[in-house]
Amino acid sequence: MKYFRVLCAGLILASAGGALAQDQPLQKGSLSWTAKVEVWRHARLEAVRAKDDSQLNAFTTDGCSGGMSAAWMALSETFPSFYQTFEHQAPWHNCCVVHDKAYHLGGATSDPQASFYARLRADEALRHCVKQVADSESGALSRQYSQSPQDIETVINFVADRMFEAVRVGGLPCSGLPWRWGYGWPQCW
Repeated sequence: MKYFRVLCAGLILASAGGALAQDQPLQKGSLSWTAKVEVWRHARLEAVRAKDDSQLNAFTTDGCSGGMSAAWMALSETFPSFYQTFEHQAPWHNCCVVHDKAYHLGGATSDPQASFYARLRADEALRHCVKQVADSESGALSRQYSQSPQDIETVINFVADRMFEAVRVGGLPCSGLPWRWGYGWPQCW
């Protein structure tokens, strides 16, 4: 139930990030209350990072969070035909690992506003990376999956957009979730 409440709160906050220009100064009155709440969460993360006894944990990755990689793996192990077609990992798995590296650290600076924008850039980079898979691999994937290149591109672009929306909602700092922004640092909730 706790995670459900966190995700519901995240739904409200998700709209704040995508509408802001990158590195636009956050000024009084210029942000919605939801964006202000997210920046406040980034400030809480930075307070944890600044503690003398706070240490960054070793990097870990779950691939594509929210159970996406785990479900993909389970399907490939359970159904041989799924494995023969799709193998153990989604074609965009490496995009998720790069995204996890950004989320693990939670930004390179202690400034909450810079952290806010670093998260937005990381989420946009994830979406772009997955869409690049559609652009660069649609021919090979169309043969592998027995679908037209246009269908492959449509599906992967759809997935990229849903992944972006999901990380905007589920990746807020200080959420208590294992895939939150700054998950390499101690919990800040």
